[in-house]
Amino acid sequence: MYTLEKTTKTYRKQNRTVTALKSVDLHIGSGEFVAIQGPTGGGKSTFLQMLGALDRPTSGRITLGDSEISHAKSGRLTEIRAREIGFVFQSFNLIPTLSAQENVEAALEPLGVSADARRQRAAGALASVGLADRGGHMPSELSGGQQQRVAIARALVKDPDVLLADEPTGNLDEETRDDIMELLEGMWRDRGLTLVIVTHDSAVARRAGRRLHLKNGTVTERS
Repeated sequence: MYTLEKTTKTYRKQNRTVTALKSVDLHIGSGEFVAIQGPTGGGKSTFLQMLGALDRPTSGRITLGDSEISHAKSGRLTEIRAREIGFVFQSFNLIPTLSAQENVEAALEPLGVSADARRQRAAGALASVGLADRGGHMPSELSGGQQQRVAIARALVKDPDVLLADEPTGNLDEETRDDIMELLEGMWRDRGLTLVIVTHDSAVARRAGRRLHLKNGTVTERS
């Protein structure tokens, strides 16, 4: 699914050069569940952004399936993000002025899906995460766990090949964390997704079939 070849990412921060990735060679296979851990500020989120075609490496090459995403044009990257990649974030990133149903529907608008089809697919996605009766609720009327379920429905309603999650349980209590992880694992198994999660939580990382550690720009495997 993903191939990284000599991938390096540097940026300037407070008059110094920071190396988030240092000549990384890596392959993530289709259908894998991968957890990425490492120290705070070690580049984990930057790495995930590059996998999500939200950022570009300074040098090297990243391929997603048959698409080279490290140097593709912006329009092509927008299309790839809209069709092939779902995102889940720690802070949920729901639009506060839209209902749960409307937040999920919003993911389908760039794909040219008709209004009726958007409504039907969004309702189905909310049902799949256990929120069939919460579509009309605003984010402020939902618990943190329910908001994250809406975010997962929004990510999966477009049927992506890849789901990228950046600290998806970071704002949740332990019980809710386990519920969300069981939901993500179920979606991963049932849909054949490639699932990549950045997490500081070892309990979350242990659920993955493969664990990577990112420190000082270098990615290593952990058993």
